This record gives sequence, structure tokens and C-alpha cells, in this order.
Amino acid sequence: MPLIETTTTLLILWAVIGYLLGSIPFGMVLARVMGLGNLREIGSGNIGATNVLRTGNKTAAALTLLLDGGKGAVAVLLARAMAGEDAAQLAALSAFIGHCYPVWIGFRGGKGVATFLGIFLALAWPVGLACCATWLVTALVTRVSSKAAIMAAALSTGWMVVLGYGTGMLLAFVLSLLVFWRHRDNIARIKAGTEPRIGQKG
Repeated sequence: MPLIETTTTLLILWAVIGYLLGSIPFGMVLARVMGLGNLREIGSGNIGATNVLRTGNKTAAALTLLLDGGKGAVAVLLARAMAGEDAAQLAALSAFIGHCYPVWIGFRGGKGVATFLGIFLALAWPVGLACCATWLVTALVTRVSSKAAIMAAALSTGWMVVLGYGTGMLLAFVLSLLVFWRHRDNIARIKAGTEPRIGQKG
């Protein structure tokens, strides 16, 4: 982890800012604006891009992916520019938690995959690209979004080490655990052979 150089007050401030950025439910907002219905009643009921894709609207899904990833990246970049690396990593963790447990919609958020990838692209772009490539290859091979997410999370800490970003190892490990926790139901369905494929409508 990075050296703690930012004051406690500022760290708390960036934790709050990160959480509020992360908690914006772009999937639900876009679904409502674009007349796609209530995501809670579609597919898995999730608010992320994979479930938005189940509405059949690829544009909405792509925008959800970009915006959910972007809010994680923005949290990191703002905190880094205005405070430091310690604040950036704390804001990253808070943004991820905000996406998974957003205050605006009863703490029932998404799985955090796009936000996870956006965080790493901003925090250490080579690691972010490696995680995106891991997700993409796994998704192309298996056609199961959750398998791709789990694989990207599982390898993220290793990518941090291999690509020389050791100060982010702890954050990567914690985020990976959270991704696994958020996908616990998916893991059970994967084992049972009932996990839906990418693009499959609910």
C-alpha cells in the first residue's frame, strides 16, 4: 500500500466523494431515460451493463459500461490530483463500495465489474489493460460475463506484481475479494451449469 501522507480529514473527505461518485446508478438512470423498463424486473435484477444488455439495447449497455467504469476512474484521478496516491486508493475502494451498495437505491447495487476495471485503468493503466484483456478473452471463450469478471479479479493482484505496481497490491486483493463476494450467487450457478450467457434475455 502507498505511504499515508494525506491528513485523516482529507482521507475521509475523499472516501465520501468516492462513495458518492460510485453510488450513481447509471444503469437504472439510462434504462428509465431510454424507456427500457425497470431493471429490477429484468433478468437478474442487477443495475449493471450485463443486465442492461438483456433489455436488447446494446447502446444502453455500452453507455452503462462506460459510465460505471468512468465513475471509478474519475474518483481515482480526482483524488490523486488533489490529494495523493493514498487518497486515490481510498477513493477507489469507496467508489467500488458505492457502486455495490448505493445509498440512493436502498444499498442494492451492481456487481462492480465495470467500476473495478475503470479503477485499475486510472490507478495503473497497464494493470487496467491487462485486467480488461483478461475479461475479454474469458468472455469470448466462455460467453459468460461472470466467469470473465471472476477471472479478471482473480488475476488483478498478480498483474500488479508482474507489472511493477506493488503499492496497489493490497487494494487489488481487497477489490478481488469483494468481486468474488458480489458474484457468490453467480459462482453457485456456474457450478450448477445454470449461469446465463452474455446477451441472453431474462
